[in-house]
Order: sequence, then C-alpha cells, then structure tokens
Amino acid sequence: MQNFQPRHFAIVPAAGNGSRMAASRPKQYLPLLGKPLIFHSLAVLCAAPAIDKVFVVLSVDDAEWRRHDWSSLGPKLVPLFCGGATRADSVLAGLRAAAHEVEPSDWVLVHDAARPCLAPWHIEKLIRELARDEVGGLLAVPVADTLKRAGEHRQVLATVPRENLWQAQTPQMFRHVMLRRALEAATHVTDEASAIEAAGLHPRLVEGDATNLKVTYPLDLHLAEWILSNREG
Repeated sequence: MQNFQPRHFAIVPAAGNGSRMAASRPKQYLPLLGKPLIFHSLAVLCAAPAIDKVFVVLSVDDAEWRRHDWSSLGPKLVPLFCGGATRADSVLAGLRAAAHEVEPSDWVLVHDAARPCLAPWHIEKLIRELARDEVGGLLAVPVADTLKRAGEHRQVLATVPRENLWQAQTPQMFRHVMLRRALEAATHVTDEASAIEAAGLHPRLVEGDATNLKVTYPLDLHLAEWILSNREG
C-alpha cells in the first residue's frame, strides 16, 4: 500500500483595511516597487515547488483586486471573495471554501498579506522542520529587545524578562482539519497558533529572521522596499 503524502496549500487572508497606515486604500494594495504590496509574498508562495495552490481571501466587496494584473503568478493563485471581519474569520472562511480541494491531513500555510518580504528559504525551512511534527508550527524570532509593561498613562510598571519569548511571524503551518476545528472553537484569536494553543496543543517555533517583517506603519513600507531591493540585487 502506497503511503499518503500530504500536500501543502497556502491561505493569505487579505480582507482587512490596514487602518494604522492612514492610507487611501487597503494596506495590501499599497505600491511597493511598482507592484501591490501583497503581490510580493503571493509571488513567492506561487513559485514554491512544495505548494500546490495559494488561496487569497478577499473582502466580499473588494473592488481593488480586479484593478491589478495577477496573471504572471500563474494558475496556482485562487482568489476567494469570502473574507470576514477578522483575520480568524477570513482564514476560517478560506479553509471552508477550499475544503473540496484539500484533504483533512494536508498542510495549510497561513501567511500575512502585509508580510511582503517572505523569502523562498522561509517556506523551505518551515516545511522541512515541521514535516514530521504532529501539531505544526510557525516562523518566529527570539525577542531581542528589553520589554516594558506600561500602565494606563504609559509609565513603566515592570520590566518583562525576555528569556524564552518569541515574536510570532508567518507562515504558520497546520493540518487543514486541525486548524479548521481550532478556529471554529476559538474565534477571537489574533493568529492561527493561538487557536491551536487554545485547543490544548503546542505548536513548534521555527526560527526565522527579521527580514520577514510585517508592514504596519508607513515607515515599514520603506524598510520593506530596502529589504526587497537589496535581496534581489
């Protein structure tokens, strides 16, 4: 009997509006090196040999997507206009919409739409290190800065020990059925690993690097441009 080999799929929730960027359009469509911000990570995911399809979950009324040309990313890219009010809602909607193509034990890599500096080696390392893991895990980096807990008026209340603290990144990779059940049970989480943790499981941390930054504020867009320009050059 032939052993079943799980496949890998990606889901990119992109139904948010990126309010902290103070921009006139959703953050994922801001220009970055002549392309929409989201284009860069989608291109890396679509080019990854291990990934079969890339589902990008958009708002139901997203009118911006069709204004751009995504044809160079090839047939792996599948837009789904079923996004919800939160990241968890969008990922869960994407998992449900893709269920007819994805087996329960296939891996799903969820990646932030606002992390345009994803590199091929980030994906390769994540898949390699989690291949035999029973739960799955996520890219993350150890916290390097001294952390302060603030009070109501921003006075320092305490210094938080940084030992064993990690900053979560994406992709986060879990089995389709496990992630879907976890998100159905824990709807108010801010990432997929938190949903898995709420189910009593322990995701593995796979060390990434600081170049896989999330664009949250306007300055981050300039940092992302510098990273991509220097990486490609």
